[in-house]
Parts: sequence; C-alpha cells; structure tokens
Amino acid sequence: MNAARDFVKLWAANTVSDFGSLVTRTALPFAAVLMLNATPFQMALLSAADLVAGLLVGLIAGVWLDRMRRRPVMIATDLGRAVLLVTIPVAAALGVLRIEQLYAVEFLAGAMTMVFVVAYQAYLPTLVRREELVRANSVLTASSAVSEVVAFGSTGWLVQILTAPMALLLDAFSFLFSAAAIGAIRHPEPASLIVRERPKIWGEIVEGARAVAGDRVQLATAASLVTVELGFQMIRPVYLLFTAKQLGFSPGVLGMIFGLGGISSLAGSLLVARAARRWGHGMTMIGGLILGGVGMLLTPLARDTGWVSLSLLIGQQLIADGAVTAYEVAQVSLRQAITPDRILGRVNATIRFTSHLMMLGAVLLGGILGQTVGLRGTLVLGSCMAFVAAMWLVASPVRTMREVPPAT
Repeated sequence: MNAARDFVKLWAANTVSDFGSLVTRTALPFAAVLMLNATPFQMALLSAADLVAGLLVGLIAGVWLDRMRRRPVMIATDLGRAVLLVTIPVAAALGVLRIEQLYAVEFLAGAMTMVFVVAYQAYLPTLVRREELVRANSVLTASSAVSEVVAFGSTGWLVQILTAPMALLLDAFSFLFSAAAIGAIRHPEPASLIVRERPKIWGEIVEGARAVAGDRVQLATAASLVTVELGFQMIRPVYLLFTAKQLGFSPGVLGMIFGLGGISSLAGSLLVARAARRWGHGMTMIGGLILGGVGMLLTPLARDTGWVSLSLLIGQQLIADGAVTAYEVAQVSLRQAITPDRILGRVNATIRFTSHLMMLGAVLLGGILGQTVGLRGTLVLGSCMAFVAAMWLVASPVRTMREVPPAT
C-alpha cells in the first residue's frame, strides 16, 4: 500500500513536471522567434544547446546514478531547473534578454533534464514490479498526455497575452511542485543500488555500452529510438518557423493544435497494453512508428491558414502523437524489463548519449536544410526517419516478440 501511495506521488511529480516542460518547449522557441527574430540556424543552435549538454553529462550520469540513490538527484535537478527559468522573465523585464541567454538556459536545463530522465527511468522499477512496468508507464504517459493537452492548449494563449517570458515563470513553479512531490516519497531504494567500492568510471561506462551492443533486442530497440529522435530533431528547428512564419498561424491557434496531440497521446498510452496483447509487443512498436511517420507527413502538405491546412496540422497531431506515444511506452517498458537493476542507469545513459550525439548532428542539419532546401523539404525528410526506425525492429527479434521477456 505504501508503495502504491509513493507511486502516486511519483505520478503527480511527473505530471506537473511534464506540464512545465511542455510550457518551456513551447514558450522558449516562441521567445526566440517572436521577441528576438531568430533565424532557422539560430533555432537549430537553441535546440543544439540542449543536446550538447546531454552529451557532456550523459554517460557520466549513468555511472553516477548506478552508484547512488536516485531520488535526491531528481529533487536537485527539479530545483535547479526552476532557478534557471526564473532568469528569463527577469532579463526580459530589465530589457536585456538576448539569444545567448536562451542558449545558456537551454544548455544548463538540458544537462539537468538528462540527469533527471536517466534517474527517473532507473528509479521506476524500484517502485513497481517488472510485470507491472507496461501498465505503470502507460499511466505515467497518459498523465503526460493530459499535461500536453493543457500545456499546449494554454501556452499559446499565455505567450500571446502575457509574453513568452511570463509563461516560463509559471513553468518554474511546476518544477518546485515536482521536487516537493518526489521529496514526499518514503519507499526506500534497494541497498544493492548503493555501491561502496567504486571501480574506474570508464570501465563502468563500457559495461553499460556492452549491455546494449551485445544484445540484439537492446541494440535494435536503441537503434529505432535513436533514428526516430534523429527525425524529430531535423524537424525541430523548422516546425515553428513553418507553421507560424510561413503559414501564418498565431501562437494561440498553434497552441490549441498542439494540445490536440495530447488527446491522441492519451489514447495511445491507454491503448498500448491492449495492442500489445492483441498484436504482440514487437508489432505494437513497429506499427506505432509506421503510423507515426504517415501522420507526420501531413504537416508539409499544408499551404496556408485555410481549413484544409488546419485539418492537415490537426490530423498530424491526432495520428502521429498517439502512434509514437504507444511506441515510446512499449520501448521504454521493454528496456526496463530486460535490464538488471545494477546497470539500468548506465544502459539508459548509453542510449540517451548515443541519441543525443546523433540528434545534435540532425538538429544542425535541420537548420542548414531549412535555409537551403526549404522548410517544407526538411519536414518531409525528418518525417521519413520514422519508417527507417521501424525497419530496425523489423530486422530484429523484436518483430516476433509477443511478450516482454525477463531480465537476464
């Protein structure tokens, strides 16, 4: 019963933190585009700042978090991100906000987010049994989807009415709430996670990398995640420029469109367990990627702010978000279930480090392509990466996997 209450606290922290993170994800680029007139390449650099931070701390974070308790680290990173975000409205109020400050905030917040996510994904299996991981991740993702509906639906109007910096101030309070909720958890972490004899860091990093590279299921799952994230990052620096600048949609309307994606994500998170039982865990992951790619290809078909273009943007949110969410729940549950606790932090960090390394190149490429081949062409190329990601799974044992196997 205590474990159940503690899971609810983690759920509450995750929900509110996700809300705040989505506000930042919307408001920070709006601040760059609308207040500082950022170019496609500057938008790419803004995204790259987050990725560089993840690269610098990723692998070390995995080793570190396999040596110590993860809950205090999650609290510290929440508090740190709150402080960082407060600096933006302060600078805007003083009239000294510059794109360089946005780079710095994105970099430092990105480093803390990397540590938080690695800790969070390794911490969850200490609260729930492995056979309940799909259900637990579904619940957490469902609440994140609700946060997406509310955050995106409201942030566009907050930016339009209050300005982007003031929207970021609200985000800071969400991280404070998350820290308080995690701090209230009383379930003890297993003593086996606390390592007293510390071998060399490099040896531990290599052990985590070998656990991924030496297992066909781990390797294929990691490759698919890295590939689909690569596509997203190609799209990231040009999407807002395409929809807000080229097409002409207002922040408020775009926020409401983004919010519809949260409804789709909610459906995907709630249906993933049923889909896995019917079609198998592996085919659920593959189908989610293929359907997600089809949905993302709707966006570059839009031409203006008319009803047809509006329907295409809404269709992209309703189709792609739910499908990709189902894939994400299935893949993270698979990784958590088959990885022993003692190296789960390093396995998570290895995958996120590799993902960030590829994404860094992708986001810079997206910015360059946006200024050379155009925004629309970049969106098409990025969307097609979802199909490539699905092929990694088709060519692996994941394709025939009906259920999640136990850890080895």
